Amino acid sequence: MDLRKVQRTSSGTFFVCLPKEWAERNRIDRGSVVAISETADGRLMIDAKYSAEHIPQVAIVKPTPHLDREIIEKYLLGYDIIRVEAKEKISLSDREHVKQTSSRLVGLEIIEEDHSKIVMQCLLEPSAFPPEKILRREYSIASGMHRNAVTALIEGDVHLGKNVVARDNEVDRLYFLLVRILRTVIQNPGLSEKLGILPIDCLDYRLAASLVESIGDQSAGIAEKIVELGGEKIGAELSKLIQNFHKVVYDSHESALKAMFSRDVSLAESVGAEREKIAGDLHEIEKVVQTQPTEVASQVLAAVSSMGRIYDHSVDIADLVMSRLV
Repeated sequence: MDLRKVQRTSSGTFFVCLPKEWAERNRIDRGSVVAISETADGRLMIDAKYSAEHIPQVAIVKPTPHLDREIIEKYLLGYDIIRVEAKEKISLSDREHVKQTSSRLVGLEIIEEDHSKIVMQCLLEPSAFPPEKILRREYSIASGMHRNAVTALIEGDVHLGKNVVARDNEVDRLYFLLVRILRTVIQNPGLSEKLGILPIDCLDYRLAASLVESIGDQSAGIAEKIVELGGEKIGAELSKLIQNFHKVVYDSHESALKAMFSRDVSLAESVGAEREKIAGDLHEIEKVVQTQPTEVASQVLAAVSSMGRIYDHSVDIADLVMSRLV
């Protein structure tokens, strides 16, 4: 940190000298213009390159068995252009992997393709995607998946179960988008101001988005058990117990997200307070499920276990509110 004393002219104007090394590195000379803006926390930001044209960041990826992971990694790191290049030609299977992966990433489009290369470009304007809006949408889909998965379990609805599994891709798309936007915000304080989010808040959004994505994964896992059961229904007593258990779990993640957005500490505390009831409901379900056929019992127990993990994710989201008090 370079500490400098504030000076004042006879006319009352305040001024501070810029560090020589920084000025030379940014090619600032007498008459140069810099942009000065105030951040939400009262700090002044000096930008010597405010008018510089954005230079697209380019990543080159070679076809490998982990091609899809590498494309996702470059997308999350904020690269504008991702080029898949081969020495001779890109195989049909690799081309299909590239197309499937790009379809999972919001804004990433194939703009050029020939026998040895595929060029993708991210066409997003980050300032058009506020992190809170993306997180709310991600949660809306994940919570709907949870609700529908439990309905499908109770009613033995295989079609609804398959629909829940299919929706998991949309949750992943929004999660990847949010991670990309948050990384961009951290690297660009000006964008932080535009989106109304402080860089210090990005970690909470990142953790919350990951937990919401896990809620979607667990819901898809419940739905897969329903498909494996092939439409077989469970008993009335067990259905009622699962409905009661589901209500507590569902209300918990609803409260956790509301508490996070409103920073309501008492609402966040109420989520963790349900742990004893959760344990009691689980114990009752485990007793009654033994009356079901063996195959049904194992699938139901796996589904209920996933619901228990969803509750744990709800507590973790609520803890993000509590950590702000420390």
